[in-house]
Amino acid sequence: MNKNNDTRRSCVDCAAGACDGKSGTYPEFCVTCELLEDGDDALLRETIDKYTKDPEDSLIAKASAEVEFENYCKATRVEEICEFAKKIGAKKLGIATCVGLLKEARTAAAIFRHKGFEVYGVACKAGAVKKTDIGLDPEQENLGPHICNPILQAKLLNKEKTDLNIVIGLCVGHDSLFYKYSDALCTTLITKDRVLGHNPAAALYQADSYYDKLLK
Repeated sequence: MNKNNDTRRSCVDCAAGACDGKSGTYPEFCVTCELLEDGDDALLRETIDKYTKDPEDSLIAKASAEVEFENYCKATRVEEICEFAKKIGAKKLGIATCVGLLKEARTAAAIFRHKGFEVYGVACKAGAVKKTDIGLDPEQENLGPHICNPILQAKLLNKEKTDLNIVIGLCVGHDSLFYKYSDALCTTLITKDRVLGHNPAAALYQADSYYDKLLK
């Protein structure tokens, strides 16, 4: 942990939970308190306006809250995605998948179709573009000759006019490019972690034992 006194502290340094309605007290560096103490709550009011006055943001915020309330600790994430999609009126779902998780993507597609959705998916190697074509070192072809192509994935799903796009195991950074270029709202079903069986939180749970190297 960074113990430098010059570090600007924020929510990631807090364990009080007061803003979540728990009994803890707000710390002196509290982001919420800072917003109000500055005497300028314009940013807070602006965000509330988004939730109440912007039709799309309002629909998404309410649907998200309803899915959480109705399915808390009862439904899996794939089930929650189905419920969320229904609440926002999505009819056509796009899947942006890693080629290494095509089996999982096929299963997800089968579930979504069973729930009544139209599904169109694009794998990351679509287009079969050579790594050297975008200036990558030929040595990288040892992991395969073709680039992951998240921009093409996004553009092909845009062309299909999907209502909600679902990411399944795109690499770090490739997922960022996909989110950047997707016209449709996005959510993630699987976050890639090849070492931990796609459960990246495991490294955080073990940061004081097996994965203490992360803090050294």
